[in-house]
Amino acid sequence: MQLLGKVALVTGAGSGIGEAAAKLFAREGTKVAVLELKQEDAEQTVNAIHEMGGEAIVVVADVAQADQMQQAVQQVAAQWGHIDIVFANAGINGKWAPLEELEAEDWDKTLNTNLKGTFLTVKYAVPYLKERGGSVIVTSSVNGTRIFSNTGATAYSCSKAAQVAFTKMVALELAKYHIRVNVICPGAITTGIEESTQKSEHLDEVKVPVEFPEGDIPLTEGHPGSAEQVAQLVLFLASDAASHISGTEMWIDGTQSLLHG
Repeated sequence: MQLLGKVALVTGAGSGIGEAAAKLFAREGTKVAVLELKQEDAEQTVNAIHEMGGEAIVVVADVAQADQMQQAVQQVAAQWGHIDIVFANAGINGKWAPLEELEAEDWDKTLNTNLKGTFLTVKYAVPYLKERGGSVIVTSSVNGTRIFSNTGATAYSCSKAAQVAFTKMVALELAKYHIRVNVICPGAITTGIEESTQKSEHLDEVKVPVEFPEGDIPLTEGHPGSAEQVAQLVLFLASDAASHISGTEMWIDGTQSLLHG
């Protein structure tokens, strides 16, 4: 149990990568704050952690709202006295559409959740992380970092590229406090994020006609990765095994982005 006694805040922990990471943290002895927009989504993960004998609490907040995130972080600190790990994972795909069809409110919704949400999550956790040092992990994507061929995913890709810049800026700023900040860039992973995607019916009209070989994830003959595989990377970055790694982006995509890039 390599994270015994640690406290982790995981956003977007009701499903997918966040859920898998929260459960894995719990198995490794971490007390987990499961943050979600809807209480029932958080409760699902918390109940599963309790069933395995772990310790977890429900935290309800919109990551894009400053007052809610400040209160959420304070709730975690009040519960356990400290915070050691922050997994800023919450995000949406948002609206994928040709640029002329993408509305300002579509852009704002995606950037607010993915980028502002990351900023607020980390910002309010920093005072607690400074007390003991710790690890911050941000979920970005292959889109906006290596892959730019998903035409129409402009807002999403920009938010994901910006998360990498945010990570590097903050990693240097917080290094003297022994806080490590890293960012993961998953490729095709089996999660429920597609449910938050609105795809325009005109996307095919603006896509560049490129044909990739059948099974465009070379390492796995086209099969997507699992949330549990990503969680193992998050665990590594949160642990002392990654004690000299900070300001680094890590792709976990079975070489998919090298083919698409």
